Amino acid sequence: MASKNPVVWFEIYVSEMERAQAFYEAVLGIQCSKLPMPDEIQGNMMMAAFPMNMNGPGASGALVKMDGFNAGGNSTIVYFHCDDCAVEESRVEKAGGKVFETKHSIGEYGFISLAYDTEGNMFGLHSML
Repeated sequence: MASKNPVVWFEIYVSEMERAQAFYEAVLGIQCSKLPMPDEIQGNMMMAAFPMNMNGPGASGALVKMDGFNAGGNSTIVYFHCDDCAVEESRVEKAGGKVFETKHSIGEYGFISLAYDTEGNMFGLHSML
């Protein structure tokens, strides 16, 4: 049996959904889509999903605004795939974020950049070039 990627979903908790969504769309050059919420949690929780291909490899996830769960200060880093992470890194500050570590080699595993989004969450950018 072929091994699978261990990550199947991720959530990035945010304080201001519109601001966070605009940031990730600008940096990654993608469009997020609002996920419908069940009636019992509507108003307490909002989700905007990253693009996903249910039959493709890798994981997708969503930005989440939820009462009682603050953004930033978390201990999880999500790495987004890039052709060249320097390209997406160059968009971070223009979109309102802050670069923490510029593109650098991680040996045979490629390159990464680390940055903070507009909500104070650290995230990574990964490429093989």
